[in-house]
Amino acid sequence: MKTYMQKTAEVKHEWHLIDVKDRVLGQAATEVALKLMGKNKPTFTPHIDNGDFVVVVNAGLVHITGNKANKKKYYDHSLFPGGLRQASFAELQVKNPEKIIERAVYNMLPDNRLRQPRMARLKVYPTAEHAHQSQLGSKQAEQA
Repeated sequence: MKTYMQKTAEVKHEWHLIDVKDRVLGQAATEVALKLMGKNKPTFTPHIDNGDFVVVVNAGLVHITGNKANKKKYYDHSLFPGGLRQASFAELQVKNPEKIIERAVYNMLPDNRLRQPRMARLKVYPTAEHAHQSQLGSKQAEQA
């Protein structure tokens, strides 16, 4: 039996809606990363970008376990001297909750040429309101 290798022309991207309200950050990010890579499909091919579009809602209501809300730090650097900025999970959740999900998913994706196109298919919203209702279709619209 020959191994199936999907062609780029055969790829069909679907849309998924994931509500991360009251979910643990790592578990939610793992689910999102698997859908972005297409590993949940039987046609998964490592060198082809056959993942799906993912819309994440309620990013501001995700939580983490233990005392990491105050201890976990996110670092950014402007590449200028003294340009290091840091923020705790609690501060970032109030200020920019989308960045928490995006950074967690980004670090779970493999570091190759497919990472940026996969991240472009991720849409994160801090509340339940989103602009992709028409892409999700009627089946997932009824679930939400």
